[in-house]
Parts: sequence; C-alpha cells; structure tokens
Amino acid sequence: MGIGCGGSSNPAVVGPRGYPVGYTIVPGESARPHLATTAPARRRGGFIDYALWVTRYRADEMDAAGRYPNQGRGGDGLPRFAANDAPIVNTDVVVWYTFGITHVPRVEDWPVMPVHRAGFTLVPDGFFARNPALDTPPPDVLRKLERR
Repeated sequence: MGIGCGGSSNPAVVGPRGYPVGYTIVPGESARPHLATTAPARRRGGFIDYALWVTRYRADEMDAAGRYPNQGRGGDGLPRFAANDAPIVNTDVVVWYTFGITHVPRVEDWPVMPVHRAGFTLVPDGFFARNPALDTPPPDVLRKLERR
C-alpha cells in the first residue's frame, strides 16, 4: 500500500514552459491495512487495497466503499468502478487517495485523544514559468517603502 509521488496532467493545457499542467500527489503518513484480505470488513472496504485509484468521473460513483458498505458483501465501490478498466485519457477523472493511520496509544490520549494528523499534499506542476513568489521586491525597495 505504500505510495511514492503520483501525478496527473492535462495534455490539452500546456503551461508557459511547454509542458502539460497538472498536479503531483505527495503522500504523508500512511499505514497498511491490518485486516486479512478475506475478512468481511476488508472485502466491504475494498478501496483500501490500493492507495491510489483513478476513475472516470460518473455522477453516481461517489462512495469509495459503495452506497451501503455495512450491508454489502464486498466488491462494491472503487473495485466495481475500476473493474471495467475504462480509458481515462482526455476525460474528466476522479483521483481517489486512500491513507490510513495506526495509532500507538499513550497515557495522554486517555480518555480523549487530542489529535492525530494524516493527509497528503496536492502540488501544482507546470502552471508557472518560474516560482511566482520571486516577484517580491528586493530588500532595499522594501526599506524605502517602510520609511514612508
């Protein structure tokens, strides 16, 4: 379930450097699922089998585990959405990123755990010719502005 950086680009839109614009997913902390692949909960939550899924956009495909995961037998949601292996080039897509945490409890977490952060970063790629923060005025100009 480990994932390195993954990316998505739009070949129809070319940025100022001549490359397609897109985004890079930079994963944060994540854990592998501890459930056996044959466990009922794991079958109903098949989306945890892979950290990254990309599917064609369909308005009725909104639930990673299917509409009623607690009542299902498994195989619904992302495994079903991706089963037809529909082409995704030059279409609207949905990028599904799955991350999990394994919490090692501490005395300070009881009776209420204060916080555990998990997530990822979505980084724009190819939208600018250079770093847009580089157009800040030099220090001497800033000092002159401060004296006014």
